[in-house]
Amino acid sequence: MKTNIFDQIRASVTGYVEKVTEPHVVFKRNRKIKEISGQVIRYVFLIGLCFVILFPTIQQILMALRAPEDVNNPAVVWIPEVWSTLNIKLSIMVLDYWDALLNTFKLSFFAMILQMASTALAGYAFSRLRFKGSNILFVLVILTIVIPPQALSLAQYLYFRDLKLIGKEGAIYLMSGLGMGIRSGIFIYIFRQFFRGLPKELEESAMIDGASVFRTFWNVMLPNARGAMVTVGLFAFVWQWNDAYFVKIFEVSKADFPLLTMRLLNAAENVYAALFYAGALDLVGQDIWENPLFLALISNVSALLMMLPLLIMYLFVQKGFVESIERTGIVG
Repeated sequence: MKTNIFDQIRASVTGYVEKVTEPHVVFKRNRKIKEISGQVIRYVFLIGLCFVILFPTIQQILMALRAPEDVNNPAVVWIPEVWSTLNIKLSIMVLDYWDALLNTFKLSFFAMILQMASTALAGYAFSRLRFKGSNILFVLVILTIVIPPQALSLAQYLYFRDLKLIGKEGAIYLMSGLGMGIRSGIFIYIFRQFFRGLPKELEESAMIDGASVFRTFWNVMLPNARGAMVTVGLFAFVWQWNDAYFVKIFEVSKADFPLLTMRLLNAAENVYAALFYAGALDLVGQDIWENPLFLALISNVSALLMMLPLLIMYLFVQKGFVESIERTGIVG
């Protein structure tokens, strides 16, 4: 007896429904849906986060390439009508860029080296060289993170004035070398936690071979602290690069030693002087440089030029920086 075509269709549909409703098939389907949903949410979050982070930078770049006469043009929001590098040239003159860049790099680099040396030594002492009152001293180190720098600025100024270091970059170097640089308490804590995580057998084997405490630190422990050193070095360099508080208190930035941070703080006031001394007043009209929007534009472009070397540096060290963050256990 021949099977009816409708019976065949009904049997195939029934078999398919039974197959797709089997527990293992339902479990695989639900797991795949959850994976796809998780990926979509993750990508939406990352794209939104990237936009929030990159939005100011993209906006500053587009503003830097805008002609000065487009500052008051309400039709220009994102894409400039007239592309120009004049704002960048003016910002370079306002910042005294190349001299200030060299001086800022020099100050940040040597301060970074001194901070790494002093905080690594202090962190090793707190982690391994236990002595009476060490916990109290470490609590005092942690308090330097909590106490605002303004509370200590008067005493520091008077101290460095007696040493005749006011107006000299040596004040910054001395603070960094003595473990009192910018956020040195955080760096001491990072090194302390990192050294505590290293096995004690490394030190014991070195001491059995006759190595002194300092030689053990220098030849055994410090080479194994590469992750902490990269983290501390990058933070110390960037924070010193962006510092305007201490260089202003100790009057480090002067006419013969310009720094990017101090030149940036006075960017709006220095626009006319820079144009006048450079003989470039004819580049922009009188009504342009008196415009507060134009002065704000020059300040934004100057901030972009100050930030640019750090962005370029991060492109080369981002892999090592991420690895060092993971090794030191810094989160948040």
